[in-house]
Amino acid sequence: MNVLFVYPEYPDTFWSFKYVLKFISKKAAFPPLGLLTIGAMLPEKWQKKLVDLNVESLEDEHLAWADMVFLSAMIVQKKSAKEIINRCRSLGKKIVAGGPAFIAQHEEFTGVDHFVLNEAEVTLPLFLHDLEKGEAKKIYTSSLRPAISETPIPLWSLINIHDYAALALQYSRGCPYNCEFCDIVIMNGRKPRSKTPEQMKKEFQALYDTGWRKSVFIVDDNFIGNRQAVKNMLPVLIEWQKEHKYPFMLLTEASTDLANDEDLMQMMSSANFFKVFLGLETPDKESLKECGKYQNSSQNLVEAVHTIHNHGMQVMGGFIVGFDNDTESIFESQIAFIQQIGVVTAMVGVLTALPQTRLWQRLKAEGRLIGGASGENTDGVLNFMPRMGIETLHDGYKKVLSSIYSHKYYYQRIHTFLENYTPTAIRRVGRNDIAAFLKSLWRIGIVSRARFHYWKLLIRTFMKKRMALPIAVELAICGLHYEKITKRICASKPFAHGQGPA
Repeated sequence: MNVLFVYPEYPDTFWSFKYVLKFISKKAAFPPLGLLTIGAMLPEKWQKKLVDLNVESLEDEHLAWADMVFLSAMIVQKKSAKEIINRCRSLGKKIVAGGPAFIAQHEEFTGVDHFVLNEAEVTLPLFLHDLEKGEAKKIYTSSLRPAISETPIPLWSLINIHDYAALALQYSRGCPYNCEFCDIVIMNGRKPRSKTPEQMKKEFQALYDTGWRKSVFIVDDNFIGNRQAVKNMLPVLIEWQKEHKYPFMLLTEASTDLANDEDLMQMMSSANFFKVFLGLETPDKESLKECGKYQNSSQNLVEAVHTIHNHGMQVMGGFIVGFDNDTESIFESQIAFIQQIGVVTAMVGVLTALPQTRLWQRLKAEGRLIGGASGENTDGVLNFMPRMGIETLHDGYKKVLSSIYSHKYYYQRIHTFLENYTPTAIRRVGRNDIAAFLKSLWRIGIVSRARFHYWKLLIRTFMKKRMALPIAVELAICGLHYEKITKRICASKPFAHGQGPA
């Protein structure tokens, strides 16, 4: 059996970093971890190839070779996924599909032969058993939440690791919280399930054996969802990193209550974590309560962010406007909040009702849904009727973006971040980093209108916090990407799902 794994193309999004990748000579931000893991679950005797459309094009020779095509996608990749399906069907290829886009609304994807949904540890063996008997069904689904202690190491041989800015692995699934707008509990449940410390040690060793020596993204929904399990695993990771001279810089996602656990922050810092994404959402307490984000409403978010920064981890933040409790004052409040906390990488989006979430169900019952979700956090596409009105929300949203990603405000946040930031991560500076810095000297230091801010940042950081210079340069380069994304969004007219931006 010849199996071709195909990963659809991402549109140009906040997290695609397409404008940044050119600086470091990479083709995509992250590899398709799900497909690489599925590859390790399939029979070893099968022949396997992978085409990531974010790295290379899908050629006719690829499809001619394949007996079966396995496809995985996020909601934001839906358009590309449908194009791949149509192309495969035109050539008579059998298609097996799974992943978030298909779990949410598999009925939207006509032409797929077999849907293997939910968690592959449960549904994939059922499909393979029926396939061997020649009785494979259309849909395989399950509500079971399997232990992931037996999940295999991803099949890294399927990709060229040097095409990517960072590699990825998974430690746990699930989140103990139940935010109204979040689909994590639908996908992975509320009881976090984690891999064993020995299992994680083997996964890190497998990455190391590929020759990788850069950033590793632990893709968990909430890395600290089960704190005791994390605290049992981290000493093993710390010792492994120390023995191997800290080959990896780590980033992950967590909840804001990380700031309440001094021991956990110190352990993560010792393990060489240098970035963490937090869903900060909003400074408005009533809106936090509205969406069930009680872990945020019960603490001082400004102090929480500064505390994490002081432990050597840069906070990347998610922010939302458009809650029912939001008034027109929320836009100025968000701008002030983001500037005050010094979260440089601030992903601001309008509220979106993802399929089957509590928010989706509530808005559906209220008759306020107006379409499906685009899956893109920051495209400004609405799929429900907001209390404040579509035009008011879009105008305010654009005001937030145009303000926080103006050169003045953006570089102000970098300085605020650096004031509270204590560099602790052991960072390997390679040829790509040096090349990126040299490119930035011309692209930002000479050509860009941000050149005054850029030189001020370099000089000030060199004089006051020299160890933070690499991350200062990185943030300056990332600013080019955020600036382009912001200009594109702000040039559009208000639109809802089903309508395109002007």
